[in-house]
Amino acid sequence: MSTIIYPSPIFGPVQSRRLGISLGINLLPADGKVCSFDCVYCECGFNKDHRPTLPLPTREEVAKALEKKLLQMQEDGQMPDVLTFAGNGEPTCHPHFAEIIDDTIRLRDLYCPAAKVSVLSNSTMIHHQRVHDALLRVDNNILKLDTVDARFIRQVDRPVGTYDVEHIIERMKAFKGHVIIQTMFLRGTGIDNTSDSYVGPWLQAVKEIAPQQVMIYTIDRETPDQSLQKASREQLDVIRDRVAAMGIPCTASY
Repeated sequence: MSTIIYPSPIFGPVQSRRLGISLGINLLPADGKVCSFDCVYCECGFNKDHRPTLPLPTREEVAKALEKKLLQMQEDGQMPDVLTFAGNGEPTCHPHFAEIIDDTIRLRDLYCPAAKVSVLSNSTMIHHQRVHDALLRVDNNILKLDTVDARFIRQVDRPVGTYDVEHIIERMKAFKGHVIIQTMFLRGTGIDNTSDSYVGPWLQAVKEIAPQQVMIYTIDRETPDQSLQKASREQLDVIRDRVAAMGIPCTASY
């Protein structure tokens, strides 16, 4: 089984299905995974199989590496469309996440002012005020909400600590629209969040959150649970159209 462990603190650029030319910022160690979820579909594998031995990159190391890469890309004549916080786990777990966001915005404004700053987060840390405020400062605050069904969350997203989806939804509402909802749709043995029994309540939550956009997607790379299957293009299109019918822009990535 192959998994992807990303370099740290900078990787790419890569061509993102949803974001364009994306320069990755990985706030986790380069030799393992640190995440508050243990998703069965994670391209980085299961947490237990990739325990890191290296420390988190420091704020200073992130800023120095990012500036060096942006200078190189400037010389090469290929600037990123987006600076994306992603990588080997949950970026908002870094104790200096807020300060690193400020450094990144400063460097973006200096070297590639047209680029967007994006954060891909599983939403588990958004109850912390410093994380909340930092996410308000980025262009694309992309937060995960795969379902509102507690059993599915335990089975598929597998939170490492306490996770109350109703509380997460309330914290998403607190962004007052400055949020993009990201949802993985998939199928597998005893797993399927594409049916109306899952989609209907999820749509109601999306309506209440009132995000600026919704991104739905399905499996694109090998997963640690190899019984999982992609949601079909037709299923994603139906869900996308139901979101759009509520007046919320929605993209589907197949």
